[in-house]
Amino acid sequence: MKKSANDDLFGFDSGPRAPQDPSAAGGPADPFGFDAPQPADPYDFEEMQDPMPKNQMRSAIEDGAAQPAEQDAAQAEAAASSAAQSEWQEDTQTAVTKCPACGANMVYDSERGKLYCEHCGTVQEIEAKNSEEIAFESLLQNSHEWAAESYSFRCENCGARGVVAKGEITQTCPYCGTSNIVEEDELPSLRPTAVVPFALGKEQAGSDVRKWARRRAFAPRRFRKSARPEKMSAVYMPAFSFDTRTESDYRAVLGKYYYTTRRVNGKTVRTRHVRYFNVSGHFAMAFDDVLIQASANIDQKSLDKLQPFNTNDSREYRPEYLSGFTANQADKSGTECWNEAKDVIRGRLQSAILRRYSYDVVSSFNINTQCYDITYKYILLPVYVGHCSWGKKLYNFFVNGINGRVTGKAPVSPVKVTALVVLCLGVLVGLYFLFRYFSG
Repeated sequence: MKKSANDDLFGFDSGPRAPQDPSAAGGPADPFGFDAPQPADPYDFEEMQDPMPKNQMRSAIEDGAAQPAEQDAAQAEAAASSAAQSEWQEDTQTAVTKCPACGANMVYDSERGKLYCEHCGTVQEIEAKNSEEIAFESLLQNSHEWAAESYSFRCENCGARGVVAKGEITQTCPYCGTSNIVEEDELPSLRPTAVVPFALGKEQAGSDVRKWARRRAFAPRRFRKSARPEKMSAVYMPAFSFDTRTESDYRAVLGKYYYTTRRVNGKTVRTRHVRYFNVSGHFAMAFDDVLIQASANIDQKSLDKLQPFNTNDSREYRPEYLSGFTANQADKSGTECWNEAKDVIRGRLQSAILRRYSYDVVSSFNINTQCYDITYKYILLPVYVGHCSWGKKLYNFFVNGINGRVTGKAPVSPVKVTALVVLCLGVLVGLYFLFRYFSG
């Protein structure tokens, strides 16, 4: 069956499949690309038999297979989501909250979890409820709703891009520390739908960085003892989290080791062989908050090391959370992040399926997966960004603004690396001579 342009948004193949004749099954071709029977109970992830009753129309609409009523329902759902965001934008015309007591700008206090006036000490709650999942269809709509309450900036020194609330002034870059900051004409991207507020103070984050530096085994001794975070900034990192339910058909060729022995020149020689076997089946699995970074200023590997961020407890986005903070500009669209999320999902599915079998070798693994009931959050994650100086170089680090986890780069001592290499070579040489001695 010929696929439409958006079919790949909701499913993927990890390998070629043999062509099948739809008429051989006694019915029309499945618009979702499944070869196996569809699930019956939408909430029974182990024994599903019939098609999903909800949200299957996504790919079918693209193929023209959905009925007009179904198309209207999907379009109405996306329109309602967009209208809700627009209505909220009208209610939050300014991102700067004035102190009701003295009129000064209030900032978000991460340790209190509230707005705080640094001039008179007034504390004010932020009225925000828990964030909600949003239907995937609304992500396909282009929007610049964030521009009404924020503006973009760019660092001329390192190229970092970010977003601050209107009324806030960014004086230094959170990544390189320079003051060469310029405002951009480009509008901020899609308005966030959720935020995980900072819960860790800057002083505690600095203490966590010093502990992290002391644990760098290959760093120079002086760095481990005297490293201090410099120009540490609290930055909200943009990311997309995705929820979905998946249905997969798979087939693989696995191998199990077995051994034979024989006598050669009076010695016993043991030889390893592989006995291959075929496996196939149907597998269902649900995914919650698959988190994909959307900023070029932090890579996915670093973000994974900082997790978890407690995204299930995130709050609906309010501009007040940005008061006194910076947010990174998203460099990737939601659909780009979804394509990366599918790679993550594919890897987790393969691992989960292979855990069902006893094997030593994977010769081949092909999987055909379809995703149902896809929802997302465009979420801001709390991260402290800074650097440590050593040998006229800057070594950047990131700190999770919730639990204090740290990741980053540290200098490496050539002396320690050389000593380790020499030690490993000595061990290998010793093992070689031991083997020669005991083998006669």
